[in-house]
Amino acid sequence: MDNSFCSRLRLFLAVNSSLFVVFSGVSGSVVEEGTVSVNGRVPIGITDHDFICATLDWWPPEKCDYGTCSWGRASLLNLDLTNPIFLNAVRAFDPLKIRLGGSLQDKVTYESRGQPCPSFVKNSSEMFGFSQGCLTMSRWDDLNRFFKKARVEVIFGLNALQGRTLASDGSAIGAWDPTNSQSLIRYTVNKGYSIHGWELGNELSGSGVGTSVAADQYANDVETLQGVVNSTYAGFKAKPLMMAPGGFFDANWFGRFIDKTPKSLQVVSHHIYNLGPGVDEHLIEKILDPSYLDGSSETFRSLQHILKSSGTSAVAWVSEAGGAYNSGHHLVTDAFVFSFWYLDQLGMAASYDTKTYCRQSLIGGNYGLLNTTTLLPNPDYYSALLWHRLMGRKVLSTSFSGTKKLRAYAHCSKVSTGITLLLINLDGNSTVKVRVSSQSVTQIVGRTKFARMSRRSKVQEALRDEYHLTPKDGDLHSQTMVLNGKHLSVSSSGAIPSLDPIKARLSDPITVAPLSIVFAHIANITLPACKEFT
Repeated sequence: MDNSFCSRLRLFLAVNSSLFVVFSGVSGSVVEEGTVSVNGRVPIGITDHDFICATLDWWPPEKCDYGTCSWGRASLLNLDLTNPIFLNAVRAFDPLKIRLGGSLQDKVTYESRGQPCPSFVKNSSEMFGFSQGCLTMSRWDDLNRFFKKARVEVIFGLNALQGRTLASDGSAIGAWDPTNSQSLIRYTVNKGYSIHGWELGNELSGSGVGTSVAADQYANDVETLQGVVNSTYAGFKAKPLMMAPGGFFDANWFGRFIDKTPKSLQVVSHHIYNLGPGVDEHLIEKILDPSYLDGSSETFRSLQHILKSSGTSAVAWVSEAGGAYNSGHHLVTDAFVFSFWYLDQLGMAASYDTKTYCRQSLIGGNYGLLNTTTLLPNPDYYSALLWHRLMGRKVLSTSFSGTKKLRAYAHCSKVSTGITLLLINLDGNSTVKVRVSSQSVTQIVGRTKFARMSRRSKVQEALRDEYHLTPKDGDLHSQTMVLNGKHLSVSSSGAIPSLDPIKARLSDPITVAPLSIVFAHIANITLPACKEFT
């Protein structure tokens, strides 16, 4: 951060001292009340069981943004796959979807017998500042051994620029040459490696990033890939998902692409970096502004409309989302404050029937779920893990009456009856007391009677589980997550800490402290939409 930004931030924090809050006891803050209303008749969206996804990228250590080189050894080509913290962090999801791709994806070749396999070399005259690089099959073997051990669902982003030429206007001309990709796919199948999906290209839609491909041509290329996959996986009962285009949403381009793409396309994927460049001095202001956060809804709504009106059976994924592009911003996109943006994105995407949401990145840059150097979890890792464990597939229509600074989402619970609420308080001055109201409740239990009770106890009051997330010392820039007052840290053996709730009486409102996040699991409520849970 530059000196002017630091000065403004210190002044902001000095004036708004209530930014520094802790879970237990928020003195001096205003107390507001409101009601979360959940419509439990039917779900408004159904996500994949493994909705949470993260990315691994190709960037070498020489990748730098704004004078900072934040990637280190976090690339697919050099990441330490033997680190126990890394293994445990991934296995905690069981499974975690990992999408392999990024800007250099369309400059990667795959080792073929008798052909050279060069490393990426920094070259400012090349697109994205690097020469072509190559994935050796020995490294592909190592990656797949790790994926199997860590129980990963793999999505591989293929190079979609092979065979094309770049025109003077920056567009890519000609048909995609599948030869090298077919070699990789054939090798993968012969080795018995499991691939959840093959995604064609990275950010070539619309006006593209670096270059672009016309929608009609891209549709033809997807059909070519489908032919490769069908022939290579002939005889397999289940085939990997066909995914494209993995680019920024452009309504006209996506509409034409979906219209022209064969019905075999199963996933329409897009990317989100709605906060602007990582160097932006106003990132925190954007993250804490509900009106700014609402701006993303138009992309989700528009894509959902195109899919529904086209007659396609394809579904929507976010296959890459880092919020702030060019590697994010240290102590913002890798700190507690970013969970406000990230969890709101997950809630919003799911409410528009997005099936999977891939965070850029699992590790690497300044927006990794894991620290690039130590591989220890950043705050968003725990936010992702709690979502994965608590929020079920069925998304419920949810609204909040009260302050606009309180964001509310609800899903049927993942592994039990009831619902799970996600409450995000963007206000640094107000504690919000939240009551829950639900339409179409078939049963709600306020008190539970037991057949056998002690002589003193006659009634056991119903309880709910709560998970209150705050930053260490109330500092929004902290890279330590606090859960119910307990600092979360990895053990000396590399074990991920347990994420334990506190109990609260069902009859009491949910207290959401200033600038905090709460997951609340309410098991004692049955809704028609949640009668069958998976």
